[in-house]
Amino acid sequence: MSQLFSPATLRGLTLRNRTVVAPMCQYSAKDGFANDWHLVHLGRFAIGGFGLVILEATGVTAEGRISYGDLGLWKDEQIAPLARIVDFLHDQGAAAGIQLAHAGRKASTPVTWNGNLLATEEGRASVAYTEWTPVAPTAEAHSDEPGFSLPAELDLAGIKGIIDAFVAATIRSEQAGFDTVEIHAAHGYLLNQFLSPLANKRTDQYGGSRENRMRLPLEVVEAVRAVWPADKPLLVRISVSDNHPDGWQVEDSVVLARELKARGVDAVDCSSGGFHGGQIKSVASYQVPFAEAVRKGADILTMAVGLISEAAEAEAIIASGEADFVALARGALDDPNWAVHAKLELGSAEYDLWPNPTKRVESLDRSLHRRAFAQ
Repeated sequence: MSQLFSPATLRGLTLRNRTVVAPMCQYSAKDGFANDWHLVHLGRFAIGGFGLVILEATGVTAEGRISYGDLGLWKDEQIAPLARIVDFLHDQGAAAGIQLAHAGRKASTPVTWNGNLLATEEGRASVAYTEWTPVAPTAEAHSDEPGFSLPAELDLAGIKGIIDAFVAATIRSEQAGFDTVEIHAAHGYLLNQFLSPLANKRTDQYGGSRENRMRLPLEVVEAVRAVWPADKPLLVRISVSDNHPDGWQVEDSVVLARELKARGVDAVDCSSGGFHGGQIKSVASYQVPFAEAVRKGADILTMAVGLISEAAEAEAIIASGEADFVALARGALDDPNWAVHAKLELGSAEYDLWPNPTKRVESLDRSLHRRAFAQ
């Protein structure tokens, strides 16, 4: 039996398999509200057999969005459109996750394909364009490249406000019916900025030592876990390495993961990078060693992500104990039916993951003598 397509239980949640759709920003929301694009974009992955579908980085404050086109959950009115998506994912047998995020100094950046629209007031209104001054642990811009602006340094009251915003968004996530929350502490966004010496130059209790730099992410996790139902799992996405000699390293992530586990985190989604100057060669499965290092070093469940595209490759990651879940992003965009295809490719003769309206694919395969009917 395929281990990739074996069920997995996290607290009170049982996933039908270990395939995950990783969060992918769509830059297609207005004022943070989900719309038909998000429903169709996400719904097709549930139809395609994935076990868990995680929504894109969703701003816990309006100022915490990466761009004006990001999803948000900073007000109650944003709950209902998200609940509609959750209901559809559940109807198709998938679990629904949401990634709660604050972009910090990487906020208020452009949506590249809207460039021409911003030339007129009417065009700006059509995409709900707005811009603002970002906040960060230190008043330093992400880089001098176009699109990044100088942030304001967060004071202690501002830091408390960030924690409160994550808590409020978590409560709204529960009201929308999500099965899991993933806290975004990766890719050079706010919580990652506090972790990394590349971005955090503070001299108070939130800067300096590794313990101090971990303080805010751990305070967010503690506060979120306190309001998130005890029977629902909590995930955290981290950049296991900044991929920079002066930045956050794998051994730092192992220490962090141990602290996350102690505070009730159930699995760590293991990515990397996000800071200017970081370098790593992107090849197939290039971040899997990060998931394995955290899994073994911290004795916690991990999710592998990063250019995983082949079914046999994903199966081997689970079977070898390198990670407990495999997540696809661009691979899922390329083939929303990746999961149902992969199950057959790995030797199953069952079409049970295909929803009833799509099961005619089985007769197609029989007629063409392919997949389960190959001779």
